[in-house]
Amino acid sequence: MMRLTITTPTAVAVDVADAVQVRAEDFSGGFGIRTGHADFLTALVPSVVIWRREDGSEGYCAVRGGVLTVSGGRTVAVATREAVPGDDLDRLEHEVRDSFIVRQREEQEARSGARILQVSALRHMLGYLRPDGGGPSRRAPREEGAEG
Repeated sequence: MMRLTITTPTAVAVDVADAVQVRAEDFSGGFGIRTGHADFLTALVPSVVIWRREDGSEGYCAVRGGVLTVSGGRTVAVATREAVPGDDLDRLEHEVRDSFIVRQREEQEARSGARILQVSALRHMLGYLRPDGGGPSRRAPREEGAEG
């Protein structure tokens, strides 16, 4: 048996102690790991990690890329930016699709907000740089008590 751990920067998404087989996907395609596998390191693509437990049941976890390591033939670890575990592949597909749509919308809104701030900052800088004095006064600040 193998221990499978899938972690994100903020949580342990999966911690299974009785995996007998793990399937994942890297840039070269899908691959499988069984107990006793040689030490291994690979970069995963966004995909679903699938494992079979000793009792024959399967588990699933959608990952947004990441790094998979096998050590000692008994430990499989995945580090990923985002992980969505589930026991039903069809339901997991819908959850991932829905969360992807929400995340895509949030990222688009964040980019739009950043663009608005950039345009505003550029307008202010151009105002300061205009020769017609569109920005603050170019005269030296007055000293207290000075007339002028």
